[in-house]
Amino acid sequence: MNDKQRSILLDISSRFSPPQGVKLSYGTSGFRADASLLESTVYRVGLLAALRSLKTRAVIGLMITASHNKISDNGIKVADPSGGMLTQDWEPFAESLANAPDSYTLVEILDDFVKKEKIALDGEWAAEVFLGRDTRPSGVSLLEAAKQGVASIVKANAKDMGVLTTPQLHWMVRARNKGLEASEHNYFDQLSSSFRCLLELIPQGSRIVGTNDKLIVDGADGIGGEKLESLKGLLNGLCVEVRNSGNGVLNEGVGADYVQKEKVVPRGFGPADVGIRCASFDGDADRLVYFLVQPNSNKIELVDGDKIMALFALFLEEQLSILNKSGDVTVRPNQTRLGIVQTAYANGASTSYLKQLGLEVVFTPTGVKHLHEKAAEYDIGIYFEANGHGTVLFSEAYLCYLEDISSNLSLTSTEKQKVASRLLAVSKLINQAVGDALSGLLLVEAILQHLGWSIQRWNELYHDLPSRQLKVKVLDRAAVVTANAETVVVKPSGIQEAINAEIAKYHKGRCFIRPSGTEDVVRVYAEASTQEAADGLAYSVAKLADQFLGSTNS
Repeated sequence: MNDKQRSILLDISSRFSPPQGVKLSYGTSGFRADASLLESTVYRVGLLAALRSLKTRAVIGLMITASHNKISDNGIKVADPSGGMLTQDWEPFAESLANAPDSYTLVEILDDFVKKEKIALDGEWAAEVFLGRDTRPSGVSLLEAAKQGVASIVKANAKDMGVLTTPQLHWMVRARNKGLEASEHNYFDQLSSSFRCLLELIPQGSRIVGTNDKLIVDGADGIGGEKLESLKGLLNGLCVEVRNSGNGVLNEGVGADYVQKEKVVPRGFGPADVGIRCASFDGDADRLVYFLVQPNSNKIELVDGDKIMALFALFLEEQLSILNKSGDVTVRPNQTRLGIVQTAYANGASTSYLKQLGLEVVFTPTGVKHLHEKAAEYDIGIYFEANGHGTVLFSEAYLCYLEDISSNLSLTSTEKQKVASRLLAVSKLINQAVGDALSGLLLVEAILQHLGWSIQRWNELYHDLPSRQLKVKVLDRAAVVTANAETVVVKPSGIQEAINAEIAKYHKGRCFIRPSGTEDVVRVYAEASTQEAADGLAYSVAKLADQFLGSTNS
């Protein structure tokens, strides 16, 4: 970094003083806090994004959102060239930048990192960063701070992509780095055309039976509802009514997070909606859950991310069973590897159901990064969390294989060509960069029509085991060391044996503990055949955690 570059950085960064007494950490959600505290952080993440673009020689994304948090919060996260999350290797750098106490320290950190990473500030490559924000009022000023951060790095350009869902920005970054057009128009066109293709390939005679064909979507009074209103005009074969699309308070008594946790109807839903297929987005539309309104109650029957994954897995397995049959299609040397990736928080009933289908189910530690990375190891990998965040990944090699089948005019099996075409359409409809409520919704709807299923039929695939989650405040969460995707406690010695002894007391009992990533608590998850049993198991294991780790209350 030369003197001129250093002088520019010192001048501009001095206008963005960090808040006193605040320490921020970069996690799966990026940086997130009360919006009033974030201006300097967003500026500094703009610096990081420009450097990341120079390092990778690719477009990087910055999304300003706090997802399902209250409207007074905001946040910022980075999209890497693949459209996925910022590589974990750069997270410590992000935290050092955000928490630098003054401009001089900030510039020193930048200078050291540029040298360490061998980033050419005077090279030929001009950094490019796509910026997006959700509907939060605070996003306007934070977007300007991000622009200033990007512009503080020589030969760096910030492109404002507008008010977007988080998955749209990730999709645009991925598309642009693949050499494709990357506007909102392109996004809508790809979703609507691939959805149309799937509907055209539905076998004759399939239809949704025993339910109203209408779909009602809770938009969380966020950006997702607005975008669905725009998209639905391009969709044939789907009757959608959007509620909570921006007239109320963002995430207040609405949204996928509220519906999934509280298991009650969101604002604007009631008795008139009994029996109708309903869905809910979260604030930035990267989570999706479905639900049914129960009669004479504000309670719902939740169809969560685990059930969405089960539906996708069932459909894809059905298609692959046709494609993998021997015949006039050259079968790949090994059968298609379809992988289902879950965390230990997935309900045990969903795992049992998927295994009964003969599918390969694997577990990773908690966190989308772990799930996404594992899913990418398969020809087709599916991951979802119960909260409704997840997607389907297709390997490039497998997509080439499908293209070959779809375009092979010498085949006598038109059914196999149709299957290949369906799978290619799925790969274009689903957002492979990140979980996307809009694309996920359309894939669910296409599959339900293909199978001729109502939401009631879908919900009967399996019945969740009752579960309970607790947290125990401890003196040092780092004292807990886990293995086997956080299902087994290695340290402290003896606690896992004690947990096993408690589990053995309950029919269909399962329980694990894991340290929180953000606070000094240990999280307890338990499930069993009845709610009473799940509660009993959770509380007994919470007591064990207290005994072995020492509670802050003792």
